[in-house]
Amino acid sequence: MGNRGSVRIDCGGKAGRYAVHADWPDGLSGQERQISECGTGIELPFTAVRRGSWTMPDLWLGWSTPWRLFQRVQVLRGAREIAVVPDIRPLQSGEISVRVRSELFGVKENSLIGEGSEFHQLRDFVPGMDVRSIDWKRSARHRGLLAKEMRAERNHHIVLCVDAGRLMREEIAGLPKVDHAVNAALALAWAGAIGGDLVGFFSYDARPRIYLPPVQGRGGFARIRSRSADVAYASVEANHTLAFAELGARTPRRSLLVVFTDFTDPTTAGLLVENLGVLARRHAIIFVALRNPDDEPPIGTAPASLDAVAATVVRSERATERHRVMDSLRRIGLTVLDCAPGKVTPRLIAAYLELKARDVI
Repeated sequence: MGNRGSVRIDCGGKAGRYAVHADWPDGLSGQERQISECGTGIELPFTAVRRGSWTMPDLWLGWSTPWRLFQRVQVLRGAREIAVVPDIRPLQSGEISVRVRSELFGVKENSLIGEGSEFHQLRDFVPGMDVRSIDWKRSARHRGLLAKEMRAERNHHIVLCVDAGRLMREEIAGLPKVDHAVNAALALAWAGAIGGDLVGFFSYDARPRIYLPPVQGRGGFARIRSRSADVAYASVEANHTLAFAELGARTPRRSLLVVFTDFTDPTTAGLLVENLGVLARRHAIIFVALRNPDDEPPIGTAPASLDAVAATVVRSERATERHRVMDSLRRIGLTVLDCAPGKVTPRLIAAYLELKARDVI
């Protein structure tokens, strides 16, 4: 993460020279021992190295008596929770805002009028307009032909579903897959907030863990960002059947479900296809799989040994199985994104805007 912060220790108004010993948790990095001058308090700087909710352990505070005859030690019981959340400065740089606003409120607006499901306004019917748009009741009342103009809705429900199971702990480009998924989910949450949609959040591993109902505006985005620290790095298999059953029960209204997950074996893949097929009957779904570039079979390079030949065969079989599963998901109506982590966010935003433009949600 690389974000910096500090823990403040109250010295009780006693100025002096203090020795502080701290055992930092895994997600925080700082000096284990330091000597500090205390006026109104002591600041212990740290660097956040991993997303999560971390509990500060006990701190040992030592100081000498006025005549330096004794050394006093006080144990400060650690009970403070420090939440480490993803850095959103790249999201707020303006690139996503410009793209969403230009698509929804710029030139694209002209093509959305007349193609959506939300009533916009009445206007005089002119030759060339669709006859089916005529409002005959109002036309009879005004003794002139009036046509309805429709536009795409903007208050759609979007639920971001992050799998935090064992397979999502695999590291790609220095980060676990689940962290890449959380970062991409926050990017889409920001785009949805700008686009006027209601965005919710759902996380699961062996059972459902976090559910935040869809909320509109940037306040909803801030809520999702704060709870993203609670998405754990689980060591258990994800239970897709239980999770998607819970998600379907919690989202009765047609929504856009964005599922971040991955699979390695045919059994898991089969369960994914089956359960997502049930959800696809009611909802629009974007399926996001994070591909590890190291698992791609080499192209144009001859294997140097028998071990390399065997590894290439295994990678090719996995790639073939993966493509077969992706095709199955596309056939049941899902929008499928299978790409490296660095390409997920732009493709995800593009898919979201395309579904809005087509009024699929």
